[in-house]
Amino acid sequence: QVQPVESGGGLVQAGGSLKLSCVASGRAFSRNSMGWFRQAPGKEREFVAAISWITWSGNNTRYKESVKGRFTISRDNAKNTVYLQMDSLRPEDTAVYYCNSGGYYSGSGYVPDKRNWGQGTQVTVSS
Repeated sequence: QVQPVESGGGLVQAGGSLKLSCVASGRAFSRNSMGWFRQAPGKEREFVAAISWITWSGNNTRYKESVKGRFTISRDNAKNTVYLQMDSLRPEDTAVYYCNSGGYYSGSGYVPDKRNWGQGTQVTVSS
């Protein structure tokens, strides 16, 4: 199991930016696909973005439709870290953001490994 640890959340005004980080321990990090999810109060956890461990081919990232063009997922295998750069934030982006390690791509989405969730980091976007 790999226990991710998220950081970087906070309070920001609409139109602003935040960069989330997720450190996942374990020697297998470079061979794990990684995903970001979020959960707003009273709602189910939803997929936001994912990045495959396969980096030698193009298009190794996936995004929720509503964040395309605003959010960018990236990874640094040397630091066992995955990032989520969030720009042009909107109040509807307010949620607890969770990192997931070791899931897999299925269809157009990412299926998380339910054993490997972080504790979450709060993102609040004010209008």
